[in-house]
Amino acid sequence: MNVSRFQKQRHLDVAPSPTPRQGLRKGVYVVPSFFTALNILAGFFSLMTTMSGFSLLERGLVAEATTRFDHAAIAIGLAFLCDTLDGRIARMTRSTTEIGIQLDSLADVVSFGMAPAMLAYAWGYGYALRDWGNARQLAWFLSFMYVICGGFRLARFNVQAVRPRPLAEGTPKVDKKSFVGLPIPVAGCLIAAIVHFNPTPIRYHNRFEILAIMMMVLIAFLSILMISTIRFTSFKSVGSGRRFNPRLVIGLIALAGLIFLFSQWVLLLLAVGYIVHGLLLRGLSPIFAALRNPAR
Repeated sequence: MNVSRFQKQRHLDVAPSPTPRQGLRKGVYVVPSFFTALNILAGFFSLMTTMSGFSLLERGLVAEATTRFDHAAIAIGLAFLCDTLDGRIARMTRSTTEIGIQLDSLADVVSFGMAPAMLAYAWGYGYALRDWGNARQLAWFLSFMYVICGGFRLARFNVQAVRPRPLAEGTPKVDKKSFVGLPIPVAGCLIAAIVHFNPTPIRYHNRFEILAIMMMVLIAFLSILMISTIRFTSFKSVGSGRRFNPRLVIGLIALAGLIFLFSQWVLLLLAVGYIVHGLLLRGLSPIFAALRNPAR
């Protein structure tokens, strides 16, 4: 009788060992964070390469600087790929966590905020307008405002994701099918696509002053779009169904092939097309609303 009690007590004291299924479940949470870490790595690499290219420009090594700027732009594109994969995997495996959301936002600030802002300054208007008195200070300020607006865009997204109901009167509701304001990854990828399209620094183009001013206007415009209330399609629902969609797979393979063969044109057209479609939807939404609810 005493032996039986001792065995029962010993059985209760020993913690049950985790099953293989539980260990696999815990490992699933690591996968999105792994891609988020790769996102940060790509953004950090872009920053370091941009600073190296700017240093080479100061020494008159234009060809080497051009290569560095191109590599910095490609790194931002790779960061976008990692950012897309970590979100998609987290939703598919239902492994989204609060710390994962915050870490993803910090990664986006580095990869699509600081890295593109530094790249636009070093490759574009910062170096091109260095002889224009206070223009270089204005260029520095615009890059800074781009980072601030991107950070505000991410903070607003996180707050809305945690508390999806309106926080105050007039606050837009969260819609899983659309983003409120231009997503910072798209803004950063547009800058990277422009640099990848022609990585030669603006200073060494004809009429570089006009190009530099146009780039500054673009940075200001992207900053405004990020903090605006214009809705942009999220595409989160694409491919989220349980059924296998062969047309989607074929489309992704075709897109990957086009990017591999014509990356300069395809990436630029994709970034510009996404932004234009959001602006068109905003401009045409009153017309669609009037057609759905005609006056009686």
